Amino acid sequence: MSALRAVILGFIALAFVWLAPTARAAVEIREVTSPGGITAWLVEERSIPILAVEILFAGGASLDDPDRRGAINLMTGLLEEGAGERDARAFAAEVEALAARFRFDVSNDSLRVSASMLTETRDPALALLREALVAPRFDPDAIERVRAQVLSILASDAMDPQRIAARTFDALAFGDHPYGSDLNGTPESVAALTRDDLIAAKDRVMARDRVFVAVVGDIAEAELGPLLDSLLGDLPATGAPQPPRADLRLTGGVTVVPFDTPQSVVMFGQAGINRFDPDFFPAFVLNQVLGDSGFTSRLMTEVREKRGLTYGIASYLVGWDLADLWLGQFATQNERVAEAVAVVRAEWARAAENGVTEAELDAAKTYLTGAYPLRFDGNVRIAGILVGMQAQGLPIDYIANRNGYIEAVTVEDVARVAARLLRPDDLRFVVVGRPEGLDPTD
Repeated sequence: MSALRAVILGFIALAFVWLAPTARAAVEIREVTSPGGITAWLVEERSIPILAVEILFAGGASLDDPDRRGAINLMTGLLEEGAGERDARAFAAEVEALAARFRFDVSNDSLRVSASMLTETRDPALALLREALVAPRFDPDAIERVRAQVLSILASDAMDPQRIAARTFDALAFGDHPYGSDLNGTPESVAALTRDDLIAAKDRVMARDRVFVAVVGDIAEAELGPLLDSLLGDLPATGAPQPPRADLRLTGGVTVVPFDTPQSVVMFGQAGINRFDPDFFPAFVLNQVLGDSGFTSRLMTEVREKRGLTYGIASYLVGWDLADLWLGQFATQNERVAEAVAVVRAEWARAAENGVTEAELDAAKTYLTGAYPLRFDGNVRIAGILVGMQAQGLPIDYIANRNGYIEAVTVEDVARVAARLLRPDDLRFVVVGRPEGLDPTD
């Protein structure tokens, strides 16, 4: 390990310690607009010489050309495989020498770039990051290496019951919308991708009209504007048009995907609630009581603790850019799947009919408000939260007000929202395995 890299790792460890008290205080966010019109949210923290930069391009893999599914995912995997005059090996060596950290991730809603660096190496590190964003090489050997990795993932996923359940559920829910297919593509679509396809894919998603930026750490507000223009100003002005909102096609019932395993994997869900619906926070608190992954949720109590049907079960609200779902999952022995499915439906119905108790509501509020500040435990984590807030359209003061929204939820609010949203007959269960006594339905 180089001496400089050892230094940055030490500083990163120190940053987590120093920022722990700050996690319980308000995060002071300022909006900065560059001379070229690029906006970022900044949290200035000058006490530790580390800078975290988070960049999000909205649209992500959903912007794939329909005939080239998987192109944006493959392209994302190549952003750190050489840029400008540096091939993959030289690029990695330079990142190491600068003690910087770059990460490139893609989902159906976003392509995210995470970077952290020391103040003393900030300028060369950001110049290197700029090359990855603006001038990736897409060398033939790198393309084939990353393509092989994607094909290996697809082959592995084809034998993974959890991935099979998720892909089946997505296809049922969204049909031919981008959400309905694997962002990795298919073996056939990935094998057919060319270098030109990857260049086109980059221009579809990595454009200034969909970029969000958060910066946390050792930088002054006056320095940030020119830095943003240097880093992102040479990207295309516009990318591909965003897909339409997904038409949710879910109906109630059971889908069985035969798979030879002693334990079935079950994914279940129904329509969810939009993040800006006035009833979102009552629904959020309701889910904490009903199916949060902790041991005190109703689903965990009824399915695991009382009946021993599974090791773990959870439900969760999913708010994507173009669709909203209420999902859950568990695994159980094939001969007990039917019983577990019946219990889930019964708990869904009980909550819809009766809401939650005051004690359950108080416990949920205590947990949700107490756990929230713990998310802000370092520059990189804070930058990630801030860029996500921007992409969701949340206001800059959301962090200060979020716990107040939860505290304001009443038992009556939860009862009303449970009656409105929870539909046990609309739950679709996707079962991957050899379940006994559970007949598939349309």
